[in-house]
Amino acid sequence: MAVLSEDELIAALEKALPEIAEEHSQAALDWNPGEWVPWSKGRNFAFLGGEDFEPGQATLSPTAAAGLLALLLTKDNLPSFHRVLARHFPPFTDWRQLIGVWTAEDNRHSIVLRDYLVVTRAMDPVDAENRRRIHVVAGWKQTPEAVADLGPLETLAVLAVHENQCVHFITELLAYAEDPDLVTILEKIRTDDAAQAAMFQAYLMAGIVADQETAVLAVDKALANIEPIGSDVADFDTQREYISDFEDVASHAAIAAKLADELKLESLQSLSAQAEAARTRILERAAGH
Repeated sequence: MAVLSEDELIAALEKALPEIAEEHSQAALDWNPGEWVPWSKGRNFAFLGGEDFEPGQATLSPTAAAGLLALLLTKDNLPSFHRVLARHFPPFTDWRQLIGVWTAEDNRHSIVLRDYLVVTRAMDPVDAENRRRIHVVAGWKQTPEAVADLGPLETLAVLAVHENQCVHFITELLAYAEDPDLVTILEKIRTDDAAQAAMFQAYLMAGIVADQETAVLAVDKALANIEPIGSDVADFDTQREYISDFEDVASHAAIAAKLADELKLESLQSLSAQAEAARTRILERAAGH
C-alpha cells in the first residue's frame, strides 16, 4: 500500500470526519462544570474581608493533592495541545468538528478542577495559579524542533495515548479521593477522556485504512514516547514521588493493548519491514515486555 503525502492523508481522514463526529456526539456527555462545584463550602479570601489560605486548611492527603495538581496542570496545558492539533487540522475548516469540539469539552476539566480546589481550599490556590502560569507559558512541544516530526497521524496517536493515560491516571487518583464531590468531578472527567480517547482511536482507524504504514509507525512512536502525567511540571519532584506508582509498565501495556485491539493491528497484512517491526514492538508492549 502506498504511503500518502500529508495533504493526501488529511484529505483521506477528512472523509471520515462526519461519521466520527456524529459517533462522538452520541457518546459524549453534556455537563456544566459550574453545577458540580460545592460552592457552599467556599468563603472569601482576605482581599474581600475573609481569610487567606493556610496550610492547615488543606483538605487532601499529600498523594491526592499531588495527583489532583498534576491532573489540573495537564488540563491547564490545553492551549498547547490545541495548537499542535491545529497545525494539521485547521479549526476554521470542517475540522472544527474535531479540534473545536475536543477543545471545548476538555476545557471543562481545568475549569471544574480549579474551581473545586479554590472553593474547598483543597490546596494552596496561589501556588496552583503560579504553577499554572509557569506550566502554560512553557507549554507542550511549543518549539519548531519539538513538533517537526509530528505529522497528522503522529499527532492523533499522541492524543489517543494521552487521553487513555488520563483515564488510567484518574482511576488511580480516585482511590485517594475521599470527598464525594471530588469523586463525582473526577468520574465526569474520566468519562469525557474515555470518549475522547475513542474519538482519536477512530481517526487512527481511518488512518489505518488510508495509510497503514504511517499509522502503525505513528502509534509505535506515541507509545515509545509516553511521558507520565506530571513529568513535565517544573519544581514538582516532591509531589511526583507521591504519584510515582500511578503509571508503570503495566498501565502503559494496557494502553498499548487497547490501541492494538481497537486498530486490529494483528490482522494487518502487507506491511513493510519497518512497519512490521513497529507492529511487533506495539504487540510486545501490549504483552508487558
